[in-house]
Amino acid sequence: MKMKIIRNPDAEYAREIQKMLKANNGYCPCALIKNQDTKCMCKDFRDMKEGTCQCGLYMKVGDDE
Repeated sequence: MKMKIIRNPDAEYAREIQKMLKANNGYCPCALIKNQDTKCMCKDFRDMKEGTCQCGLYMKVGDDE
C-alpha cells in the first residue's frame, strides 16, 4: 500500500499549529531543541511508516489507489 501525507482535517487546529510553526521559525512547536531533525516536517515523522507527526499537523495514511 502506498502512503500519502495529508494535513490534519481539523482546519482550526491546523491553523493554530501553523501559526506556532511560523512563530518558531519552522521548527516543531512541540520540540525542545531546534535543529534539522525538528524542522517541520520533523525527522521522526519523515522516518515513520504511518501515523501522525508529534504536533498533529500532518498524517501519513494509506492510499488505496
